[in-house]
Amino acid sequence: MPLRPLVLLSFVSLLAACSSDAPKPSEPAPGPAPQMAEKKARASADLGPLPAYQRELSGALLGVPAGAEVELALLVIDERSRPQQLLASANLIGTSQALPFHLRFNPDVFPAGARVELRGRASQSGQLILHLPAQRIFQPTTQALGQLQFVKAP
Repeated sequence: MPLRPLVLLSFVSLLAACSSDAPKPSEPAPGPAPQMAEKKARASADLGPLPAYQRELSGALLGVPAGAEVELALLVIDERSRPQQLLASANLIGTSQALPFHLRFNPDVFPAGARVELRGRASQSGQLILHLPAQRIFQPTTQALGQLQFVKAP
């Protein structure tokens, strides 16, 4: 048998084998993403006592549905309202009740004269559903911010 038809037959066979669709699962298996979010949330909640070199923002988040992934961030913001530096962050999981938070940061990296804000967002199944209106933080001290209400994301 000549070489050319053999190579052509092999190539067509390879293409046919590679082009078949893999069977699709009827239900998506839970991946590592929800498990990682829960692990991060548990780590954020179990902080222990406040060290002398740190400060803390605390309060409660309202309006977060059960199972929603909440991300809080303390950010340095520029004159165009864009984040420039992350000072601290925390991940939580919503419970449909007031969700307490504790966000620790180093006061030595708090920039003097710069605009610093606490921002937050909540997502469910990978989709942004809520956001926290920016809360301005003026001083690098331990503060209780009280109850903060999440609002629907645009």
